[in-house]
Amino acid sequence: MRILKVVQAYYPFQEKGGPVVKVRALARGLAQRGHHVTVLTADLGLAGHNGHGVNFERCKWGWRSEQDGVEAIYLSTFGHYRALTINPHVIGFCRASLTGFDLVHFYGLYDLLGPAASSSCRRQGIPYVIEPMGMYRPIDRAFRLKQLWHRLLGTAFWRNASRIIATSEMEQQELLADGVPPSNVVIRYNGIDGGAQTSLPARGAFRAKWGISPEEPLILFLSRLIPRKGADILIEAFARVCPESGRLVIAGPEGEPGYRAYLERCAKESGMAARVIFTGPVYDEVKKALFADADLFVLPSRYENFANAPAEAMSCGVPVIITNACGIRSLVEGHAGLVIAPEKEALVEALGSLIHDKALYARFKDGCRGVADQLSWNRLTEQMEGYYDDVLAKTHAVH
Repeated sequence: MRILKVVQAYYPFQEKGGPVVKVRALARGLAQRGHHVTVLTADLGLAGHNGHGVNFERCKWGWRSEQDGVEAIYLSTFGHYRALTINPHVIGFCRASLTGFDLVHFYGLYDLLGPAASSSCRRQGIPYVIEPMGMYRPIDRAFRLKQLWHRLLGTAFWRNASRIIATSEMEQQELLADGVPPSNVVIRYNGIDGGAQTSLPARGAFRAKWGISPEEPLILFLSRLIPRKGADILIEAFARVCPESGRLVIAGPEGEPGYRAYLERCAKESGMAARVIFTGPVYDEVKKALFADADLFVLPSRYENFANAPAEAMSCGVPVIITNACGIRSLVEGHAGLVIAPEKEALVEALGSLIHDKALYARFKDGCRGVADQLSWNRLTEQMEGYYDDVLAKTHAVH
């Protein structure tokens, strides 16, 4: 099978969040299963990027790389607005190369790559699937611009997709409620590295670096720093539950200018400035060391179509607290953590329970393995391959 994956941001731009990790894992998994996989994406600044060991070479469309059997084409970027980029070479690439693929998989909405490439797919009779990644309903900002995108570009893009890939039951129900035909929606969770826990470094490295004693509870928040994620109410809840001992680590890139400074003020006003640590973005070995030392992971988000970071935490044996606005809730509840309302009082109660109830904590820690097994990339890649096969079989039957 020859598969083209189209996504706004791809490795090595890990600061762009979970989609970068997801697309790379699926692409590598499919390549290992014998498929030809190419990723088409935007150049978000390769000239000033160290590449994390990936070799890039110039090509007629911008830049090209190949790693683990996956080819990546980074289209030259001639302008951008927030996350949206202008990449005129997408038209030339599609004219020259699209017929070389059996199927196209689009990730995300509100960019120009998807509508441009999907238009070529429709003209050339190439089926495609869309994975909206929780973006179908605008939730963060620029609501009018996103509604305009749907009217001008999104209707044909969305209507002609052979399949819509939801990443949770929660997202599936939202799509159905918005009128997507049930026969067109399938579910495939986001995955995790199945061997994450066995590859963790010895406990203590992160604590030693930041002067945290082995006895202190270490509570971890890891996500983009934007209002929706709820780090502000976590700081308040931490101040009430751990007034004298414990550390709260807030890790992740700033997703909205000035928001980290706001959170730092929250920590200062709550009297916790000395015990709330802001690390900025963490990747690779640094992130592993942080998971190895964390006792509890908390994401009090007001909306997540899935929630990748809690999945990573559970794969490392760390119990979690998430809200019922997270798509991963059905896997967590009663197995590897607590699911609560996205409210401060509910978070205070949940934090107190898992910090002080040792038996409950131990049960959830034991349950992390079972949840992690359900989210193995090997299993999910095989499932994705099956969805592709089904799309191609139905396409061939029609023609």
